[in-house]
Amino acid sequence: MRRRLAAGAPWRRRVAGLIRKEFAQIGRDRPLVIILLWAFTAAIYSAGRGGATEAMNVATAVYDLSQGSASREFVSHLQPPYFKIVAHLQRESEITTWLDRGKAAIVVIIPPDFQRRVDGTRQAQIQVLSDGALAMPATVAGAYIAAISATYSVTVLERRAGISGALVRGPALDERLRVTFNPNMLSSWFSALLELLNMCTMVSLLLTAANLVREKERGTIERLLVSPAKPCEIFLAKIIPTVVVVLALCALSFLLVLVPVFGLPIRGSLLLFFSVTALYVFAMTSMGIAIALVARNMAQGVLIMILILQPMIFLSGAWNPPEAMSPWLRGISLVSPLRYFLDFGFGVILKGNGASVLARDIAGIAILGSVLFGFSLLWFERSLKVRTRA
Repeated sequence: MRRRLAAGAPWRRRVAGLIRKEFAQIGRDRPLVIILLWAFTAAIYSAGRGGATEAMNVATAVYDLSQGSASREFVSHLQPPYFKIVAHLQRESEITTWLDRGKAAIVVIIPPDFQRRVDGTRQAQIQVLSDGALAMPATVAGAYIAAISATYSVTVLERRAGISGALVRGPALDERLRVTFNPNMLSSWFSALLELLNMCTMVSLLLTAANLVREKERGTIERLLVSPAKPCEIFLAKIIPTVVVVLALCALSFLLVLVPVFGLPIRGSLLLFFSVTALYVFAMTSMGIAIALVARNMAQGVLIMILILQPMIFLSGAWNPPEAMSPWLRGISLVSPLRYFLDFGFGVILKGNGASVLARDIAGIAILGSVLFGFSLLWFERSLKVRTRA
């Protein structure tokens, strides 16, 4: 036993020395430290505040050709915080002008016979022209107006039935919507937590790849080759500091932004979250080393990371559920570690799920992480051997 410990001591000292060197390099790079702090605090705050998916204060212009009490009553429902009436148009030609110049996001057109149809027995109609350049707000605003129209129709019918004394309650659907995990439908919880998980991905890739590419550019990687350290020890020394830094910044984000600012509830086990996050960061740093081995300089490394990160984010299921993707895209998304990590992160933090419920996501991260680690390690050793021969 003592012989084994004695034999293992040199490699542990070498790895510890290399890890201290990596921490020292990160600490001396002040711009990098500022960028890392910004990424896990200010960037997450801005995503939570500015990344809301609700349509708020939608600039609305009204072209009321009816000018009756019914049209005024309908328009009175277009109130803040969802709608902001910016103009009452007088001519039809103004509609295009307001939409083209972006002064109004939607234009509500009320036809001349609106009052007569509401008072009579025929169905009244309105027209809504929406600026489709911003597809998401246009879709949400259209849904809001559809809900307002439905509520207004029910009000008119009940008023008419009450006047005639023929108010009869027939069979109806009593809809009672109950939202779990996020009862107030706060998009800031989703946006801020999503930004944190994305930052874990981006920083894991960027930090490791940038560090190794910088050493290649400066020629310091050759000094490591003549040292007693083995390739696997150099490999571990590159990964472990990134894992520690990302986990520390992740905890800082919870303490300074997510919980105190957005009131994000932590319903699951933080120990489980940080344990699996460490495994995920371990996998992503392995990918970062593979990128650094391909890139000849920093510019190439950044471009390769963008090419990899963009499809990973789009296929992660954060903005578009995997079930809504085409079958071949859904198949490709299965090899993206980010898809499993997002499901895991939301499952632990917001839903309070345990390891047994999230076993599929944890297994996905572990399997893909093992493949990335093994592939990157073999490539790293091969690259060092080629450099040594050269």
